[in-house]
Amino acid sequence: MKPEHFALIGRRLKEKPDATQRELATSAKVSLGLVNGILKECISAGYLRQNGARNIALTEEGERYLDEFRVKNAIILAAGFGYRCAPLTFETPKGLLEVGGKPMIERQIEQLLEKGISDIIIVVGYKKESFEHLIDRYGVKFIYNPEFASKNNLASLNRASSLLGSTYILSSDNWIEENIFNQYECRSWLSCTFFDGPTDEWCVEVSPAERIKSISIGGRDSYAIIGPAYFSPSFSESFKQYLAQYSNRPGTEDYYWEHIVKENIGDLPLFINKQTHNVYEIENIEELRVFDQSYNLSSNNKSIAAISKALNVHEDEIKDIHPLSVGMTNRSYTFVCNNEKYIMRVPGEGTNKLIDRKNEYANYSVVAPLKICDDLVYIDPVEGFKISRFVDDARVCDPQSWDDVEACMSKLREFHAMKISVGHTFDLFGKISFYESLWDGAESCFRDYQETKAKVMSLEKIIDAAEKELTLSHIDSVPDNFLFVNMGATQQIRLIDWEYAGMQDAHIDIAMFAIYSLYDREKVDALIDSYFCCDVADGIRLKIYAYISACGLLWSNWCEYKRHFGVEFGEYALHQYRYAKDYYNIVSNSDL
Repeated sequence: MKPEHFALIGRRLKEKPDATQRELATSAKVSLGLVNGILKECISAGYLRQNGARNIALTEEGERYLDEFRVKNAIILAAGFGYRCAPLTFETPKGLLEVGGKPMIERQIEQLLEKGISDIIIVVGYKKESFEHLIDRYGVKFIYNPEFASKNNLASLNRASSLLGSTYILSSDNWIEENIFNQYECRSWLSCTFFDGPTDEWCVEVSPAERIKSISIGGRDSYAIIGPAYFSPSFSESFKQYLAQYSNRPGTEDYYWEHIVKENIGDLPLFINKQTHNVYEIENIEELRVFDQSYNLSSNNKSIAAISKALNVHEDEIKDIHPLSVGMTNRSYTFVCNNEKYIMRVPGEGTNKLIDRKNEYANYSVVAPLKICDDLVYIDPVEGFKISRFVDDARVCDPQSWDDVEACMSKLREFHAMKISVGHTFDLFGKISFYESLWDGAESCFRDYQETKAKVMSLEKIIDAAEKELTLSHIDSVPDNFLFVNMGATQQIRLIDWEYAGMQDAHIDIAMFAIYSLYDREKVDALIDSYFCCDVADGIRLKIYAYISACGLLWSNWCEYKRHFGVEFGEYALHQYRYAKDYYNIVSNSDL
């Protein structure tokens, strides 16, 4: 008798003591003849007893043996952002999106509890506070993964590696119709569903005994990994060794934990658990609309509601939603409506304190009629939502291409020469202090911050004394905001994203371009020469150096504020702080 056969029979008898042999065969997915043989062996071994002609029951010895297969706990991975389900996940973690009136993660928790599995651990990261109510509602425990924004779910599972034993591994964003969990499991498995035709999912090849022999990314007419997994104690011990190795190996930042299984399937025995038409992975809003008709009427998402109102359409007319790469201030996605493609800009975390949306509205009111910015359709002066037409055959500036750079400097000169006025200013040194005030009393991560700040703030006198050209300045004049648009045989350059713009010395825009491009001093000087066509006074050059120092501290402080929301910018923040210090020294030691 194979142990797994006893476990399959035993767990069914625990649930339904009066189960017939046919019911036992159906539950164990084996033939009626095999069940009859298993029952005889189990009775002979003392695990089962026959009570009358049809009644079969577990003995005390059988109860003890069955307990060796008891599931210890469940780990639910819920740290990720869920980009493909944007924009819904801009506001709500994917696992908390509702299907049929129930958040996906809550349905899985309730299914686990229904089977007596109460030791449930959730690995959280993105918007971790959104899950807090689950502690009181279900008695779950949390593990925080601080690397959720920079690494994939292998890092999340590694955070809970010490808890792996007889364990279910779940993803918070799966929807399971019929409960697939059990109080007892006999062997390790992966949930798989069948895909007709080609698929990009992780496809499995299985043996006649249903052991997974290989895993490939992509295939056709194949079972693919979708949904939970179960790790037996022996499997967990082997897997944890690989998990430790992979977690310490450079280049695995984008790895799923399934990569370990894929690359070591010969040493990690797993069986297929076929769950076609029962387990679903809902990847985007289009699939949600198919699965839950209520999303056709309302997605309960502010940005989609804003599109519906601005374009005067029903939400189900907003289609083909695709998230774009996350910007430093905002998030964006493309969508199609009435056969026209648009971009929706959604303010990022904490942006309501960083940006005055009424000022941004005023900026666009001035620049949009001049056709020098993005092709604006709608802008909300309160929430900050912005809709613009998507431009085909366009690209942003490459700061390492000097042809691009010179074209951008020419466009910047042209814009500054317009001498556009608005009713608000961008107070550079005031913003440095303001961004610091948003830290709510927290200290800077830089130990010499106060010394550095004092030095940078002293540059205000030098800038005030220098010659200036007061006009509407873009402020966020970085290469990514110069859009090269092909218009037949001609090319236009448009300046996009005017949320920081205000009245200021035009030359600040040169400094902003330089520090975002991470230019060294040689390239900084070349940039300045390009803007001024090699005719720049020494005092102006020195002033731009001072701007570089001040702007470096400005964006460093900005990054420190965003860090409080779990948004990290890696080396960018460090580079900006270095600009603050290095260019202060350049100005202080200059003989220009």
